[in-house]
Amino acid sequence: MRADNSRHLIASAQQRAEQTRRRAVAALPRMDTLGKPITFESVAREAGVSRSWLYAQADLRIEVERLRARHQTLPPKPVPPDRQRASEASLLRRLQAASERIRHLEHDNRELRDALAQALGDQRTSGILSKPGRRDTPGKKVSKPIGPC
Repeated sequence: MRADNSRHLIASAQQRAEQTRRRAVAALPRMDTLGKPITFESVAREAGVSRSWLYAQADLRIEVERLRARHQTLPPKPVPPDRQRASEASLLRRLQAASERIRHLEHDNRELRDALAQALGDQRTSGILSKPGRRDTPGKKVSKPIGPC
């Protein structure tokens, strides 16, 4: 019968887990001191651990998020002064003007399409009616019949 060596495996796994945790815990203040960007990816790379493991450690996840938020102090977007901001009435008027312009352009477009269709129809009709004996397919040559005529 084989000896039960599972205690050695368990001890080795616990030792690896402790080393992994120590590396991650040590990486956070080191990165913070050096001013490196702190993200889950960068901490995982620095500590030699996986991102999924970092996310699974609640206390480390909270610390990474806290440090990341502290380093991400972006300047606020400049807000234009009140006198330069568009009022609701002004925006509504601009929308109405744009809608009116679209309606006008659609009307012009419709008229131009109708005029083009009419002109093409007139051109085709005049070409057919003005030259007797000519076929209605422009540019196609009349073939000579084959055989006795």
